[in-house]
Amino acid sequence: MSVRWIDQAEPGVRQFTPYQPGKSLAELERTTAVGNAIKLASNENPRGPSPQVMAAVSKALTDLNRYPDGHALTFRLAEHLGLTADRLVLGNGSNDVLDLVARVFLGPDRSAVVSAHCFLVYPIVVALAGAGLTEVAAKDYGHDLEAMRKAVDETTGVVFVANPNNPTGTWVTHEEIKHFLDELPEQVILVLDEAYCEYMDTSNYPDSMALLKEYDNLVITRTFSKVYGMASVRVGYAVANAEIADLLNRARQPFNVNGLALEAAQAALDDKDYVAESIRLNKSGLKQLEAGLSQLELAYIPTHANFLTFSLSSRRVEAADVYQAMLAQGVIVRPVANYRMPDHLRVSVGLPEENDRFLVALKKVLEGG
Repeated sequence: MSVRWIDQAEPGVRQFTPYQPGKSLAELERTTAVGNAIKLASNENPRGPSPQVMAAVSKALTDLNRYPDGHALTFRLAEHLGLTADRLVLGNGSNDVLDLVARVFLGPDRSAVVSAHCFLVYPIVVALAGAGLTEVAAKDYGHDLEAMRKAVDETTGVVFVANPNNPTGTWVTHEEIKHFLDELPEQVILVLDEAYCEYMDTSNYPDSMALLKEYDNLVITRTFSKVYGMASVRVGYAVANAEIADLLNRARQPFNVNGLALEAAQAALDDKDYVAESIRLNKSGLKQLEAGLSQLELAYIPTHANFLTFSLSSRRVEAADVYQAMLAQGVIVRPVANYRMPDHLRVSVGLPEENDRFLVALKKVLEGG
């Protein structure tokens, strides 16, 4: 009798399917006859990496035989954020530090609280930790912090809040987060996932570094994958009080961030002009997409991030069908049915010509062309 290996796996591993990234250009071109495609599916910076990052990576290639030293980036980040280095935890992308939080502070007798339409990595890391999960209904596609606070019980170890949230683009204000922390039991950790924080230009966006000095149960996660244009090299980090950071670093694998990524991240922090231009281009691109979707009479969820999620319900068409038809036009967007938003699609902000191509292709698909 053959072994059913799924029966030998831990329960947390059995209960979920692997995270499915957005379709890549290589995959589309490998599996179809479509050429010259564009990808607007994964919230990437469309500009490519900074020239300073490219130079730093090229220089670091001569040291591939050496184990990397993460201390330089840790101290550089501490200086950049105005904090001490003992509050930093490096990760192989911010997903890595999210997993560290779950492994350190969750387990079979613990649980986490998330919002509906939350980033799919949260349920995954919670399941892998063998913990329970409480999902709270969303409010206007965003976090209902009051309801999430009421969902916290004696088993709750962690609450996850992405700000802004992926895939909805919704966000919560400084006052809302502060009030939530005031009401949250001090032994429950709030993970504030700020992967897209650099794009936020609204005055009431939380000053999370100031909040960190006031609340010991706050953990902030950030990434170099978005505005810094470094999604491929995988580097992110968490900021927390020194005791929590120490515990996370105990669970962190040695050399979890590779040497090329470490050098790239330091160079990225120094290239302020690249970041400023990326933010400017994104803001202009959002206006371009919003205007185009409005002309097509499609509702979208307001956002300051580098993506826009829009509804197709008014057109009485299936979002999945539109997604497939867009692929045939050589435009990759992101279906979000796995976020329980089956009538929506998400489009990343591209270069101006890519945004135009998306809008032209979408109009053609909706008109049956």
